[in-house]
Amino acid sequence: MEALRQDDPRRFGRFTALARFDEGASAVRYVARDIASGESALITAARPELAAVPVFSRRFQAEARTAERLAGGWVTPPLDTGDPVETPADGAEPLWTAAGYVPALPLAEAIGIAGPLPERALRILGAGIAEILSRVHAAGSVLQGLAPGTVLLAADGPRLTAFGPLGAAASAEAGPGGQLSVRLGYLTPEQIEGKEVSAASDLFVLGLLLAYAATGTTPFTEGPAEEATRRIAEDEPELDAVPEELRELIANCLAKDPDQRPTAGTVAAELALEGAAGLARGGWLPEPLAAAVADQEARVLALEVPEEGDAEAAEAGQADTPAAAPEDARPEDPRTLREPEGARTAPEPEDARPLPAPPVDAPAPSGNADTGNGDIGEDRGTTRFLNTGPRPPQNDRPTTQLALPHELTAPAPAPHPVQPAAPLALPAAPVTPQQPGHTHGGPAPYPAAALPAGPAGPAGPGQGPMVSLPLPPAPAPAPDPAASRRTLLTIAAAAVGGLIVGGGSVAALGSGDTARATDDKPAPKPRRTLPGQAPEPRWIYAHPASEASPLTTALWQDKLLVVTSESQASAVDLRTGKRLWQRADGAKGQAALAAGAELVFVASPTEFLWLSPKNGKVVHRVRYTEAFDDLPGLTVGRLAGSSGPVIWFTGSHTVTVKAPKPKKGKKKGKDKEVVEAYFFAYDIVQRKELWRTPVPAGRAPGTPAYRVVAERSADVLVRQDAVSLTAAEVKKAKGKGSVRSFDQKTGKLLWTRQYGAASPEAATSGDEDGTLYAAVGQDLQAFEADTTKPLWRVEGSAGSVFGTPLIAGPLIHTTERSRLVGAVERESGRLVWRRSTEVPGTGPAPSLTLSGSEKTLIAADAVQVTAFSAADGERLWKFQDIGSADPKGETVSASYRALAFGETVVVQRDRSFYAFPVA
Repeated sequence: MEALRQDDPRRFGRFTALARFDEGASAVRYVARDIASGESALITAARPELAAVPVFSRRFQAEARTAERLAGGWVTPPLDTGDPVETPADGAEPLWTAAGYVPALPLAEAIGIAGPLPERALRILGAGIAEILSRVHAAGSVLQGLAPGTVLLAADGPRLTAFGPLGAAASAEAGPGGQLSVRLGYLTPEQIEGKEVSAASDLFVLGLLLAYAATGTTPFTEGPAEEATRRIAEDEPELDAVPEELRELIANCLAKDPDQRPTAGTVAAELALEGAAGLARGGWLPEPLAAAVADQEARVLALEVPEEGDAEAAEAGQADTPAAAPEDARPEDPRTLREPEGARTAPEPEDARPLPAPPVDAPAPSGNADTGNGDIGEDRGTTRFLNTGPRPPQNDRPTTQLALPHELTAPAPAPHPVQPAAPLALPAAPVTPQQPGHTHGGPAPYPAAALPAGPAGPAGPGQGPMVSLPLPPAPAPAPDPAASRRTLLTIAAAAVGGLIVGGGSVAALGSGDTARATDDKPAPKPRRTLPGQAPEPRWIYAHPASEASPLTTALWQDKLLVVTSESQASAVDLRTGKRLWQRADGAKGQAALAAGAELVFVASPTEFLWLSPKNGKVVHRVRYTEAFDDLPGLTVGRLAGSSGPVIWFTGSHTVTVKAPKPKKGKKKGKDKEVVEAYFFAYDIVQRKELWRTPVPAGRAPGTPAYRVVAERSADVLVRQDAVSLTAAEVKKAKGKGSVRSFDQKTGKLLWTRQYGAASPEAATSGDEDGTLYAAVGQDLQAFEADTTKPLWRVEGSAGSVFGTPLIAGPLIHTTERSRLVGAVERESGRLVWRRSTEVPGTGPAPSLTLSGSEKTLIAADAVQVTAFSAADGERLWKFQDIGSADPKGETVSASYRALAFGETVVVQRDRSFYAFPVA
């Protein structure tokens, strides 16, 4: 972190810049503060010369949108975004994004302060990054955002700050004709061979980062820099210094064959089965790093917001030529790499002799494309903050350009030609070798073979084999909203280095037309593209953007997906994904049920409807004013449950209770409006009421919300949602929840009981044998329903609570707010297995769904869907729809839902539905 330079912007929207945090090839990050709220932020501001390139601006915003959709856990939620601009150099506001400031150190800086990380810290670091990658890969996307400078170490765990190739670029520069040349810092064997990048490519880079964090060097450093690509493609990594317990896993990540690398979920589970957050509880950073993070936080808090006049003067001075600085304030010569005070300078080995200097016409590196000391291009007069620890250790071979630490401990050799890292754009002229840059010090980017402009040009001195780059394809037409949601930011590689960016278009964003629904073709055969990645959907259905968002969804007879909204009910063919009909009568209806084999039952706010499954035509309708004419103004609540043809629901209406006749000489009192509530049973096949029972009215407007937690031969057990309890009921309960038993035939209330210390909000479920399972504190307990006798208890994870369990034969599948999913024996409470969905952060426990065969367990929450083997908890695949890649696209925050039938599970997120094959 260092003081602001004279040409740095002072304002970013509502934020005032206080200091430079660090800088990369494409952007500079600032610590800033909202003066009004006192909120601190980390601003990522694009370099003006790059922001002026339209393709960079669009890509920058797209990566910011990816960060927004991945927010939570190890991705700090964005706070604000600057408006895109065409020409920032003309005085317009720069292109920027703001995220909450979290005290943290870049990985490269941390290694420089304390050396390689211990095993536990490595596990937490790797598991945290793998959890993020797992979420990205679940969406069918590739991150390409890993580098030592994009990973931060905070007090509670790692943070990722880049979400695409721009954020992790080793160098980036604008070219003629609106081209953008971006060079990646880390290459993979498949990129060197010119193959398409995939989720496995992220795992290779993760292996490089973990090896670097474990040793202080990258595992392909031995040998001349110009042979780096050959070593990456052919040589085995040097991992002798990696802790033995992690060596095999990292070696697997660095496998040459992408198919032999583990999935991100596998890596996360092997490093920290309880999840990175669980393993990091109680602290995880070595003492020097914890002290450095605390020191950084203290220094940020101590930064003062400049007075308005000072800020205006600083902004006015940005256009002026900086005055000469005092001698002691001038930066070091960028060609001289510093040595820690008191360090002993070893004699320069024979292999450290300078190599020939680059050609005089070699282009100057742009951005931060320097040797990693962070001083290139620093203005005179800039005051630097004091470093908080010792310099990084000297690399074994000072001449290598593959794993330069943040600052070497010996004088740097003279510049020498090194092939550039793989470009992501086709240059307009032959590539001239130049010194590769990288972000925040740490391991330097791996150079690839030099790429000529055409197939016929000879290789220059020290350059690699000749490689021809294909021209970028013509820009594709704009996708429809549904297709853009399915784009998912998949980045494909074209020749060495992958993505081709130029001419104002991004060429290889994944097709949005994968597995679209067809009307006349059978569902495609399921295909697994990558281990751990969700199988290809049988079909994808997008609810029209012109219509209201779905309210409820349900499956009818394993034939229809029935969707209700504010405007209508509609049906989708479960075989093809094609919408068959829509009916306005079903507007605001509740989930559809099978009324016999021929009709679809929907409960609207004013009537019961029976619809034809073929065309949605109303076959029968029963208005509440007619069916319950003795309850004028009846309001029907949500359905509490159903069993065969019987549904249970609550309803209420308001009656006027007249004031009693006053005594002589007294005034008549006021009449009172009183809410009367009932619990109903109704047969939807015979279309008649079975019984009703008076129950206490709920919180205003009065209809209590019930949920049937168990159906037995003689009674049904019901819980009332805590949000519908009146204040008097809450006080009477004294912090405990209760279960009511109603007779199946008459509806008579049989008893009301409490179970241990289970609260009104506690998740509860029961079985046909008379056992209730309730969350009590952070544990799950089983009780005899009729006697409230405790049977067994399963201990939960610290600081978490259980969600509603799912009963399946001899097992109970459990779910916790800590994102742990498991299986417990019903009889004994013995834990069979427990696994993490690897979703960071907090929130409601995932909801559980079993496939038709009960072999696959689906856990769905607000972040992703995770499929497990129900028998042993093996994680099968994950899925995440991160929404539109368009920077101006709609952000979707709705939770996922899963509905299973046969060998298919339908995953819904807001308007999007995906039909995945399952066992």
